[in-house]
Amino acid sequence: MALVPMRLLLDHAAENDYGLPAYNVNNMEQIQAIMQAAEETNSPVILQASRGARQYAGESFLRHLILAAVETYPHIPIAMHQDHGNSPATCYSAMRHGFTSVMMDGSLEADGKTPASFEYNVAVTLEVVKVAHSIGVSVEGELGCLGSLETMQGDKEDGHGAEGKLTMEQLLTDPDQAVEFVERTQVDALAIAIGTSHGAYKFTRKPTGEILAISRIEEIHRRLPNTHLVMHGSSSVPEDLLEIINKYGGQIPETYGVPVEEIQKGIKSGVRKVNIDTDNRLAITAAFREAAFKDPSNFDPRHFLKPSIKYMKKVCADRYNQFGSAGNADKIKVQTLDEFAAKYAKGELSATTKSAVAV
Repeated sequence: MALVPMRLLLDHAAENDYGLPAYNVNNMEQIQAIMQAAEETNSPVILQASRGARQYAGESFLRHLILAAVETYPHIPIAMHQDHGNSPATCYSAMRHGFTSVMMDGSLEADGKTPASFEYNVAVTLEVVKVAHSIGVSVEGELGCLGSLETMQGDKEDGHGAEGKLTMEQLLTDPDQAVEFVERTQVDALAIAIGTSHGAYKFTRKPTGEILAISRIEEIHRRLPNTHLVMHGSSSVPEDLLEIINKYGGQIPETYGVPVEEIQKGIKSGVRKVNIDTDNRLAITAAFREAAFKDPSNFDPRHFLKPSIKYMKKVCADRYNQFGSAGNADKIKVQTLDEFAAKYAKGELSATTKSAVAV
């Protein structure tokens, strides 16, 4: 199977009522773990890279690692997604390097830290959609800013994230604006703000409705029943990995992620893509610390990297099963970017929205 448009995977997930974990990748071991878990569970795959990951790994290295995954697992459909593109130029660069999907994060200005106006967001997202859809590439937009409803602060990931205090209006996506945004931009997927954030330190206590607004997903889904919703910052921060890290010298304080059961509620309300990065970072760190402690004289990098693949693979397999994507890879009929470009041109994939008054 060649790389496929992300819209193909999201449409299949919607038709069959499941969610897709989207894993951030920087290196070979992460990709190997994700693909081994996908093979084991027969799951479709979204591999995504931030601007920071593209800079760290190098454009050619990262592209060829993902192409190696396609070659090694020809029966598994894979989408290659640019995460948090800060500007149209970043998205165009990703397309030139083979990405089959891009995120235009117009919730922030091009500096990646200043909250943007609604009109700015619509304008830059629409610009990217026109170019991307002309060549069959999928587009994810974002409305609202990622950040904590406990602290009212934004967060940063690879240098991208709102700075300073935010308002409740910025931290929770407005359903009326969501309808208008989708109608005007024609995005394939919409990332919404519900109180999740990047990193391990999402919540200081087990999240409830006042700091994790799953009900906002339900409300937006009622207004946009045909739009693929996206949850960012949705790692669950497994306690067993934190225990291993701290047992072998780590100093991660008590913290809580997004409970899997809350993500599952979101999937029932139209969430089709769930972004996960921190859980795999924690798996790598736990494996490294444990291996180094148990054999302190060992200096072979493979001694640390092999267990990291094992720990990440378990995380990924768990999410494939928990989100319902397991068993679906071989059910997806491959379609190319050219085929999707023709569909966009004919209006076959136009966003259909429910009237804002028909709640």
